[in-house]
Amino acid sequence: MDNFDYDLFVIGAGSGGVRAARIAATHGARVGIAEEYRYGGTCVIRGCVPKKLFVYASKFSEEFEDAQGFGWSLNGEPTFDFQKLINAKDQEIARLESIYRRNLERTNVEVHDTRAVIEGPNTVRLLASGKTVTAGRILIATGATPNADQGLEGGEYVVTSNEVFNLDKLPERVMVVGGGYIAVEFAGIFNGMGSKTTLLYRGEEILRGFDDDLRAMLHEEMDKKGIAVKTEDTIVRIEKSGEVYTVHTKAGEAIEVDLVVSAIGRRPNIAGLGLESVGVEVDAAGAIKVSADSQTNVESIYAVGDVTNRANLTPVAIREGHAFADSIFGNKEWTVDHSMIPTAVFSQPELGTVGMTQAEAQKLYKNIDIYKASFRPMKNTLSGRDEKTMMKIIVDADSDKILGIHLMGHDAGELIQIIGVTMVMGATKADYDRTIAVHPTAAEELVTMREPSERIRS
Repeated sequence: MDNFDYDLFVIGAGSGGVRAARIAATHGARVGIAEEYRYGGTCVIRGCVPKKLFVYASKFSEEFEDAQGFGWSLNGEPTFDFQKLINAKDQEIARLESIYRRNLERTNVEVHDTRAVIEGPNTVRLLASGKTVTAGRILIATGATPNADQGLEGGEYVVTSNEVFNLDKLPERVMVVGGGYIAVEFAGIFNGMGSKTTLLYRGEEILRGFDDDLRAMLHEEMDKKGIAVKTEDTIVRIEKSGEVYTVHTKAGEAIEVDLVVSAIGRRPNIAGLGLESVGVEVDAAGAIKVSADSQTNVESIYAVGDVTNRANLTPVAIREGHAFADSIFGNKEWTVDHSMIPTAVFSQPELGTVGMTQAEAQKLYKNIDIYKASFRPMKNTLSGRDEKTMMKIIVDADSDKILGIHLMGHDAGELIQIIGVTMVMGATKADYDRTIAVHPTAAEELVTMREPSERIRS
């Protein structure tokens, strides 16, 4: 590789690209990286990190209410300064971005603040300067970008998750369009901050692909919180009058709002990368086709993260980038197992899930047992809040192996991380049964459910 400017050139400085660059550099590779926007990518700049900060902010409205049940008195009505939140969020994002840059520089990765385009199997053009650089290998880590309904009349009035973190003011009335995790999270955020919130989804039920019990129970809890969840409907046009938008739906409703947020999915961010010039193959959805070790059909070009549309989660992109760098530059070959990925939805209430849904298990296993508990958590007894916690374990009745665990309730995301470890280790229901409960906790329900709530036999 001595004939090239770099051993590795990474396009995109999000979580996957930065991890790959840093690990490759620690293995002794000469590495360059290019980013046209801000270092840290979608997750840090306009995704999971600012979203979680907004989730925290939105939850205080209920915390203030709940405190009264425990003897606390608030002097006057709590007030919320949306702009103060925006400013605090901006400071934290700037701090995190500087850390990403600093970590790259500490490992001697050369940083280029520019858009980069592939011009050959080993050639990249840096558009800001027009300079061409060469590399033994090129890694594409450009992530994904929000979908847009191109044919929607009035679609120019819609904002996406790219813009929603930089609003000038909190809207009094907001409509979130979509039924995936981004949509339900933003519906909870706006509702908790005090906006009158409508969630509009074309499907039969929110969170397609999640366990059906989780989907139904979250829908019910969102309704209780005052979010107007409207399924099997979609927008046909949006009209603007002054600062007010009238959203006309297929079902014949006309809903006035101050903001329309589109969260109808994301697509691989490949536009203008120059893939066609070197013949990199993409699938029907525009995702870059890769092998298990993230190699494209062009021998010198690899891709990791959401641009490959394998499992679109930040930790997965990080693992893929790490595996790539170890395998190619560290003489430590390994690939990422995408079969068992714990994940959380920071809805309100929160969800955590790992393994198979009940529907998936029923297709693959002859006999399964379902253990399910739905209850009012202890905190809600004194607060008076009518919010349920749900825990569900899916077990192969023949082997006793746990196939999936699904949670709804406080800190479900924290719980599912540790539960994921047990799942990767192949835990059985007997393993959970012989584990001593931690009392009083909600999580103890996971190790105290003895009798199946449902037995499904072929």
